[in-house]
Order: sequence, then structure tokens, then C-alpha cells
Amino acid sequence: MRPSPVTIGKYRVAACPQELAGGRFAAQVSIASGRGSASTDRVMRFCDDFSTHDAAAHYALAQGIEWVHQTTRLQ
Repeated sequence: MRPSPVTIGKYRVAACPQELAGGRFAAQVSIASGRGSASTDRVMRFCDDFSTHDAAAHYALAQGIEWVHQTTRLQ
């Protein structure tokens, strides 16, 4: 099952895996914040590839959540 986007404070974290040649999947996550012209969207793609869409999505979401936690700790 594909994980739903998660909101943590001002950040919205959403997994967006991409299918690769050969049927494997790249883990990719979008981390968005702000509204309108003040909005930002960081997209991170990870080197590992996964055999299923769901596995890539879960990995990406976990990495995005960890990024938000690290970023908010430093602020």
C-alpha cells in the first residue's frame, strides 16, 4: 500500500517513486513548505533502487521524515 503524504509542522512530505528501466523503482521524496509565491519544494532522489513501488515509497517517506526531523532540530 502506498503511504499517504505526511504533514510535520510546516512541511508536507510525499513519496513519489519513479519506475526505472527493467521494472525496478527509484525512491524519490518531495518535501514542500509555504504557500503561493513563498512556497518551496525540495525533491530528493536516492541511489538505491527497489523491486516494488511500495518499497521505494516507504523508503522515500522515511528518509523525508528523517530530513524534516534533522532540519527542525537544527533550527
